[in-house]
Amino acid sequence: MVMANSPTVFSFTVLASAISLALCIFFTTHHHHHHNTIGSDGVSHGFESVRRSILALKTDPLKPRLDHIKKQAEDHRMLALMYASYARKLKLESSKVVRVFAELSRDFSDLMNKPQYTALFSSDGAIDESVLRQLEKEVKERIKTARQVIGEAKESFDNQLKIQKLKDTIFSVNEQLTKAKKQGAFSSLIAAKSIPKSLHCISMRLMEERIAHPEKYSDEGKPTAPELEDPKLYHYAIFSDNVVAASVVVNSATKNAKEPWKHVFHVVTDKMNLGAMQVMFKLKNYNGAHIEVKAVEDYKFLNSSYVPVLRQLESANLQKFYFENKLENATKDTTNMKFRNPKYLSILNHLRFYLPEMYPKLHRILFLDDDIVVQKDLTGLWKIDMDGKVNGAVETCFGSFHRYAQYMNFSHPLIKAKFNPKACAWAYGMNFFDLDAWRREKCTEEYHYWQNLNENRTLWKLGTLPPGLITFYSTTKPLEKSWHVLGLGYNPSISMEEIKNAAVVHFNGNMKPWLDIAMNQFKPLWSKFVDYELEFVQACNFGL
Repeated sequence: MVMANSPTVFSFTVLASAISLALCIFFTTHHHHHHNTIGSDGVSHGFESVRRSILALKTDPLKPRLDHIKKQAEDHRMLALMYASYARKLKLESSKVVRVFAELSRDFSDLMNKPQYTALFSSDGAIDESVLRQLEKEVKERIKTARQVIGEAKESFDNQLKIQKLKDTIFSVNEQLTKAKKQGAFSSLIAAKSIPKSLHCISMRLMEERIAHPEKYSDEGKPTAPELEDPKLYHYAIFSDNVVAASVVVNSATKNAKEPWKHVFHVVTDKMNLGAMQVMFKLKNYNGAHIEVKAVEDYKFLNSSYVPVLRQLESANLQKFYFENKLENATKDTTNMKFRNPKYLSILNHLRFYLPEMYPKLHRILFLDDDIVVQKDLTGLWKIDMDGKVNGAVETCFGSFHRYAQYMNFSHPLIKAKFNPKACAWAYGMNFFDLDAWRREKCTEEYHYWQNLNENRTLWKLGTLPPGLITFYSTTKPLEKSWHVLGLGYNPSISMEEIKNAAVVHFNGNMKPWLDIAMNQFKPLWSKFVDYELEFVQACNFGL
């Protein structure tokens, strides 16, 4: 019977086992499902978590948020670094600003390098939202601090940046200004050294006239007129190679003289301009004034064995100084650039130191530059008591300007021992010389002594004023300033009242009245004494 019922019993047993297994699975599954879908907020998240776990392998919704937080932190870290760099550039190392911004930048770096946060950036799995929220909170706190510090420092930074930019601009403008000044000084020097075409034309036409009619203009073989050596007359010395300028000096002096026939003008030029000068001063009678025209070569004692400056002008070093043509070399010493003017190469510029030997029979003589204009009768100078002094001149010092220290090298022991650096300088251009006192004081020998010592230009630079200041150091009598007003060749601010009251006005400076660069307000003072009616002047369109 048992054997007969065994299949039925087997089938029932299998069925009961299957039902039991199914119930077990159901209750087990239901228990786990209930545990995973009830969150702390009472909301079911089970299916969402399952879905997120599956999708996180591809895209997590929190990933953009994480990237945004990371970018904000990096941006503010870089901003703090930038401000620290600005602080260093603005020379703020000594303040706490650099340190504060550096610490801010470092805080961002330290935060992002925390292990729990680096795991967020490196993980390909699901992002832990609670860690993300903590990161976001800390990043926002640091951003708030950074922005607060930046806000407080911004005004100071902006001001410092403006100041630095202004300093950079000023430096750049100063560099450009220095360069422009050098270029301008060089250009001005070129303009001052140049001979206008019309002026050259006049000299050439006068020379043509001299060659065509030698008998009318030559004084060769004729006896010296007694007036030229008469010490009772008023004698003037004018040394020039500019025929028009020299004629203006004589014109203005004779037109303003009360008794022009008592005035004697000794005009000395070089051999090249001698013919033109001879013609110019014989074309009219100059109101009866006596005029002597000679060449410097006529004074045989003026040679390099006797005159130190002639010997020095022959030296290779001095010639290199004068004939250096490269712009960058010509302009590197703007202070002394004016000494490159060719007039310093000419013995005409140094003749003033040999007046007693050139005119041995005279007692007094008035030296005039060729860039002056006489506006009044000058005979009053001969009535001045010179108090035994050699040189009567107008002093040019005011305040600390135009003192001896500006013209000589007081670091040299010889200069320092002999002269007072605060002594007042005076002007060349209109100088009244007592030739008897000159001979007595042996001023030419004094000049030679110092000129020989200065062969290497260590005592003073070139020019005639420094050796003049030395030679007549204790033998100069100051003249009243209205006798001689200077600066019409460089100073536009001289008052017309001062000019009107002056006996002599002096166009010293580069803006000579016969050049195009002359100052228009002063030029008529000079041009009104030019002989525009002469055919030679008209033919050359001078002054147009």
